[in-house]
Amino acid sequence: MLTIRLSRVGKKNKPTYRLVISEKAKDPYGHALEILGSYNPHNKELKVNSERINYWISKGSGMSSTVNNLLIDNKIIEGDKKKATKVATKKNVAKQKEAEKKKKEKAEKEAEEAKETKEAEEAKEEKIEASEEENKETTKEEKEEEKKTEESKNEEEK
Repeated sequence: MLTIRLSRVGKKNKPTYRLVISEKAKDPYGHALEILGSYNPHNKELKVNSERINYWISKGSGMSSTVNNLLIDNKIIEGDKKKATKVATKKNVAKQKEAEKKKKEKAEKEAEEAKETKEAEEAKEEKIEASEEENKETTKEEKEEEKKTEESKNEEEK
């Protein structure tokens, strides 16, 4: 598979990089199919041939996460940034597991809070409906009493 990635060039303690396309299994510092641009990390200057990058992407080549993020920052391609992977050490794996555990706990707490608020809202709605029904019943009773009193007055007048 072809990959667009960085190849280090430049002086000692003053690196600059080339954006190259080469076979993924090959050494990035050796022979490359094509040089697509350069990147100077000291002044964050990126020079690329965007037409050729888009051509190779359309042909199905991949990109390293660093190159992907550089191209997105400079608006040469669109998409989401990728997280650069770290070497899996015991320490890193433990940190990742701990972070995942915290995320799960946080999500569970949020779900519980949402459920409680929903239940509270439903209870309020039920109370409101019950009070409205009571008001309707009392108004019906009052109307019936008024009719009776009017009827009794009418009968007394006759």
